[in-house]
Formats: sequence, structure tokens, C-alpha cells
Amino acid sequence: MRDLYEVLGVPRNASADDIKKAYRKLAQKLHPDKNPGDEKAEEQFKEVSAAYNTLSDVEKRKAYDQFGASGGVGSAGFDPRGFREHAQASGFDISDLLGDLFGRARGGRGGRAGARPSRGPDLETAVNLSFDDALTGVQLKIPVERDVNCPTCHGSGAAPGTSPTVCPECDGRGVRSRNQGFFALSEPCPRCAGSGVVVEHPCLECHGRGKQRRTVKYVVRIPAGIQDGKQLRLPGKGGDGVDGGPSGDLLVTVRVGASPLFERRGDDLVLTVPISFAEAAMGAEIEVPTPDRSRVKVKVPGGSGPGKLLRLRGRGAPVPNSDKKGDLLVRLDLVVPQKLSRAQKEALEKFAALDGAHDLRSDLFAKA
Repeated sequence: MRDLYEVLGVPRNASADDIKKAYRKLAQKLHPDKNPGDEKAEEQFKEVSAAYNTLSDVEKRKAYDQFGASGGVGSAGFDPRGFREHAQASGFDISDLLGDLFGRARGGRGGRAGARPSRGPDLETAVNLSFDDALTGVQLKIPVERDVNCPTCHGSGAAPGTSPTVCPECDGRGVRSRNQGFFALSEPCPRCAGSGVVVEHPCLECHGRGKQRRTVKYVVRIPAGIQDGKQLRLPGKGGDGVDGGPSGDLLVTVRVGASPLFERRGDDLVLTVPISFAEAAMGAEIEVPTPDRSRVKVKVPGGSGPGKLLRLRGRGAPVPNSDKKGDLLVRLDLVVPQKLSRAQKEALEKFAALDGAHDLRSDLFAKA
């Protein structure tokens, strides 16, 4: 068995705060919700949780420091009778330490005496929004499938009029000990699967699970200007906690559809506007649409080339949860006519004679 301090990556003289910080960091990294299907991460998560359950408890840590890793279980000179006598004299139950070290299960249908409340799992879902709804903001009702406490047995798993009873195999501890020579090993109780309780008369509604799969609808307010891929957190709307622990959170990922006109660049929007050669060369004042469906006039400077960006401040997407807005960027797209009338062709020939376009490429030959 690995040293518990090594499991958490802290020195033996680490403070309670250091132990808590190390545990939280590892738990976030190894949590099964973040590593679905990764059995190795799940085992490491259990190992980290067991180490923290021991080292975060003053009496358990004291007993472990004295009899655990340094001259502890299975080492030469270890006297299990002295260990148990010392623990009993200190008012400490050795089976609690062994249960934590060997992964005693917590929780269960109705809980058990001494079980610590644990937070419920976070749930995830996604919503699809149109581009316009993402800009204006919207309030939605979203369905979420989740396990809820059975309304008939209120989560106990036992039929009405009955209740879970203390497991006779392990006396409610959730673990049982097996003698291995000079010391004893603890393992989850096979009768109650580590819950510490048994249900003799299961609830017919949930078949003893204590939970039912239900679709619950939650109201979600989508802030104006939200971007694709952003995630909203609804505290307490996730899975139910165990043994009275708090519920987890609901994480809502927002998917935003594309717009036929606007391209999103953070809080700025880009609008591509076609202009003629005459407008680009001489300059012009043109009208363009805005995201709020109004029209605004834009001055195109004479001599503007294709791809030039004109900025309209405060005409872009709203910045979520604020009164600010991004900018609207008008990208000029020069349109070349595919067919010319005789009059247009004659006019362009006169312009070309005056323009001297061949001089534009003189540097190419000079540098060749």
C-alpha cells in the first residue's frame, strides 16, 4: 500500500490546509466525470479520496503517523495488539481507518451511521440557439434527464411503512475485516455492498433503488451576446447529493447557429458589402444593415481597395451581462462586372487611355 502522503503529493509535516488543497487539485483532475471510461483515473480518484479521508481527520492521521507508514502494517516489529490497545484508549475506532484505507463505500440508499454527506454529480446538457437569439438573449425551458429521489420511499429504497436496517454482517460499518496473520485487512461488506444498510422489503415503485429516472425542465436565461461554445452553470440543478449532501450543478453548453450576413469575431461582427468600381474609386455613401435590423449610412473613402474594413463603433454584438457592445466591421468587396454595354466599354477605354495602367507593373520587370 502506498504512503498516503505520497498519494496526495504532500510532505508528512503538511498542514491541514495544504492537504485539503492537494486533495482538491487531484480530485478535480481525476474525477470520473472528467475521465469517462478511464478505469485507471477512477482507481486513482478512489485512492486519493481514501488518503484524504484519513489525513483530514486529526485522530486518524495521528494513528496513521504512529502505526501506518513508519514501522506500520506488516513491518518487522509491529505489534497489532499494541496498535489496537492504543487506538481504543484514544477513543478511536481502528476499523474507520482501515475502511478509509481500503476504499470503504460511502452513502447507499438510506445512508448509514457515521457516513459523511457527499456532493451530487454535475450534469451536462446543450441548447441550440439561432444567431439572432444569441444576440438578443432569450429565456428557455430545457429538459434534463436525471435521477431524482423516489417519491414513494423518499430515496430510502424501502417499501412504505418499512425502513432500511443496519446490516447484520458488518454492523453498519460498510466493511468487514479479514485476519491476515499479524494484522487485519478491511474490505467492502458483500452483504450491503459497503452501504452499511440492507433493504429487506424493497420499494415497488423504484425496485429498491431509491431513485427514479425523470425528465425535469429548468428555466435558463441566456444573456444577450453569448458566444458559441460558452457554458452556463446552474448551481444545485445537478444530481442529488448522498446522505444529505448538496446537489451538483447543471452545466449548459450553448451552440449558436451561423448568420447569412454577419461573421462573429468575439464581440465584433463583420459584414461583407459589395461596391462598384466607381464607388471604390470616387468614394460614396452607402447604406448597410445592422444586427438590430436597422440601416445605417457608411462613407466609403475614394480609392478604397477590396477587403478594406470600415469600423462602426458600438454597432456589434452585445457584451454579455453589461451595457457595452462590440463594433460592426464593414468589409468592402469590389464587384467586377461580367458584361459591359457598348457605352460602358467606350467609357472604360477612354478611362484606360488616361489611366496609364501599364505603369502599375513597371516595377515587376525592373526587379526581375
